Amino acid sequence: MEGAGYRDNDVLLHWAPVEEAGDSTQIFFSKKDASGSDSCTSEEEPTFDPGYEPDWAVISTVRPRARRSEPTRGAEPSSPRGSWAFSVSLGELKSIRRSKPGLSWAYLVLVTQAGGSLPALHFHRGGTRALLRVLSRYLLLASSPQDSRLYLVFPHDSSALSSSFHQLQLFDQDSSNVVSRFLQDPYSTTFGGFSRVTNFFRGALQPHPEGASPDLPPPPEDEPEPGFEVISCVELGPRPAVERAPQVTEEEWARHVGPEGRLQQVPALKARIFSGGLSPGLRREAWKFLLGYLSWEGSAEEHKAHMRKKTDEYFRMKLQWKSVSPEQERRNSLLHGYRSLIERDVSRTDRTNKFYEGPQNPGLGLLSDILLTYCMYHFDLGYVQGMSDLLSPILYVIQNEVDAFWCFCGFMELVHGNFEESQETMKRQLGQLLLLLRVLDPPLCDFLDSQDSGSLCFCFRWLLIWFKREFPFPDVLRLWEVLWTGLPGPNLHLLVACAILDMERDTLMLSGFGSNEILKHINELTMKLSVEDVLTRAEALYRQLTACPELPHNVQEVLGLVPPAEPCSPSPSVSPLPLSPTRAPPAPPPPADTAAQPDSSLEILPEEEEEEEGANS
Repeated sequence: MEGAGYRDNDVLLHWAPVEEAGDSTQIFFSKKDASGSDSCTSEEEPTFDPGYEPDWAVISTVRPRARRSEPTRGAEPSSPRGSWAFSVSLGELKSIRRSKPGLSWAYLVLVTQAGGSLPALHFHRGGTRALLRVLSRYLLLASSPQDSRLYLVFPHDSSALSSSFHQLQLFDQDSSNVVSRFLQDPYSTTFGGFSRVTNFFRGALQPHPEGASPDLPPPPEDEPEPGFEVISCVELGPRPAVERAPQVTEEEWARHVGPEGRLQQVPALKARIFSGGLSPGLRREAWKFLLGYLSWEGSAEEHKAHMRKKTDEYFRMKLQWKSVSPEQERRNSLLHGYRSLIERDVSRTDRTNKFYEGPQNPGLGLLSDILLTYCMYHFDLGYVQGMSDLLSPILYVIQNEVDAFWCFCGFMELVHGNFEESQETMKRQLGQLLLLLRVLDPPLCDFLDSQDSGSLCFCFRWLLIWFKREFPFPDVLRLWEVLWTGLPGPNLHLLVACAILDMERDTLMLSGFGSNEILKHINELTMKLSVEDVLTRAEALYRQLTACPELPHNVQEVLGLVPPAEPCSPSPSVSPLPLSPTRAPPAPPPPADTAAQPDSSLEILPEEEEEEEGANS
């Protein structure tokens, strides 16, 4: 194909329906040689086998023949049967639109840089996804922010990409090897850098004034356009003023106790605990309800019967490890390992607290016994470093071995995912924290990104043990009882983290801290924070977010305003969560069942149901 606009080694897509082409092996990609002549050769390409016979075939295993007369774009076809055949340079493609799911068969529409649309490619027996995967070997296909069925086309031009990276200063280091790292691992490579271009692309991501690009066929009238919510463009209203209430006293609690010892007006009581906390003398009783050991609806007699039952259950589990002889334990490496780890951690847990100080303190023995019994209660999880930090305040308040154990089990029901070996729960929480922070304070996120701290890994300990080592011991008691109310949503601890970062914002951004200084500063906040100030700010942040009428869907999920989407395969949550449209995001694409693609290819294709690609002939 002749053309003045072609570049060297340009890849051509020649399309002809199988019925017209006859021999499908002669439908091929070819590369334009330097002379631009019609007779060209190309490097041999590996055979692509989609696993079925599609309406198209690509990449012959032999060198392409010299074509006597190549069709010119826009030229009249030589015969009626060839009316849908064409050739196009992949470098001239601007976008690809995919058919709406649910049609009788699938089709693709190729749009060129000149603004024209090529004849629609209809697939009567499937094959759209396989074709897109092949094209992704030569092009970068990215789902459009405006339309999930529109793929934007970008060339695999390493020199141009490197130049763009360098000019935009997306990366601190030299960008000579950025492209190769980007193509091999786009998440980790762009995590820090691309967050800086949020505002740069803001205008490009805005909807077209007429609602759609003029060079694309309009969508059906009954198809909603999902739009795309750019986090940095969310305009939050003013932050409301919040005042904490006085703590709940024994007298106020007693007013909620009705006949037969049943608690009344429980929602109002929880709201009071959230807004003011509990007086120290009330915690021993109230924490049993907050941690699910006692039922809010039960009577006093029912509670006594429940506690007797749980006492028997506890000592049966404790006897399981108590009855193991030293000789047996030598042959039980798992139990021996748990005991050794527990003894080491307990010896370092809250030793400055009078309840645990001293070498022969009985509180240390109770900590060890409860944690070993928990290993019998939860065999799969066992003991993980950090659990002693969660048990210590509970035992300090409850001061009863059995009750403290069951309260600890209730706490672990909330946070057991933090201690799982896969760490998927922690990764997800860090991702959710980053999502909230990007809505609340994009400049702070950009600053942290610029200092290689955008992953918020310095917050890992905060979330793992719920700020246990960040506040003085009495403040930890107040913080936890507020978080245990579950108000105003399921992830208040993430807003607590946002509140701390918000309080330290100016110090971090105006001091010129690098990544090491940021980590050092965060660690030095230990025991210097006021829990009342942090809780006040966290509640204000929650109210500010919930007052926003255009809050992104995935932010609403984090705040508990809408039900969470159906669980899917875990994703790396330390990376920014995708900016969510107003509807639930699609599930990630399944693993490709085709031949492995070269490392230099990048596929960014969202999953869509292939029902429309059934064998409908």
